[in-house]
Amino acid sequence: MSEDFELNCSVREDMGKGASRRLRRLNESIPAILYGGDKDPTSLTLAHKDIAKATENEAFFSQIITLKIGNKKEKAVVKALQRHPAKPFILHADFLRVSDKQAITVKVPIHFLNEEKCSGVKIGGGNILKTLNEIEVSCLPKDLPEYIEVDMLEVELGESIHLSDITLPEGVISVALSVGEENDLSVAIVQAPRGIAEDEEDTSGEGGAEEQTDGEESADNQTSGEDESK
Repeated sequence: MSEDFELNCSVREDMGKGASRRLRRLNESIPAILYGGDKDPTSLTLAHKDIAKATENEAFFSQIITLKIGNKKEKAVVKALQRHPAKPFILHADFLRVSDKQAITVKVPIHFLNEEKCSGVKIGGGNILKTLNEIEVSCLPKDLPEYIEVDMLEVELGESIHLSDITLPEGVISVALSVGEENDLSVAIVQAPRGIAEDEEDTSGEGGAEEQTDGEESADNQTSGEDESK
């Protein structure tokens, strides 16, 4: 079940880098901006502790958020967060307005199911390499999923799952696949254990070396025959 996120904000009047630094230092708040739709961008402030707590839930990044600005409420999604490079502190937030009648583009997290029961792991002794942890989708706000499930149960050793193998909820499309089939990205691969994979490579290399040796011997015999005929 998805969680409802609501953040209390206020309109920011004091602009500039100096004002932003004072805001963070004195008020323990951060600057933010709300843009998109048919309205002008709005500069905001919100309490750092509120947005920091919200970001502890992965659904915060892929769900519709309610921004309470005075007596008004705006629906939005997170488009970007600027974080401090060395401290656990959020410096700035970008929010995009959403309309019930307009499709939005959001990156939704992947939840992998049955990893331990996966056929390629349980029977084949392999391990799962996850090549994607989120999928960029386009849909109406009402159809936005909290996460997308990928079932690994029947995936065999050496097999992989691609975007085209995933059944998305009704009304939700993959942005990558909408561009073209050449963007059918790999999501997860069940690969052989490292030792086995290396042994197979070594065996393949030895076979190639033997074939090369046979070819060299054949060439030597041909040269020897030509010398004798002379």
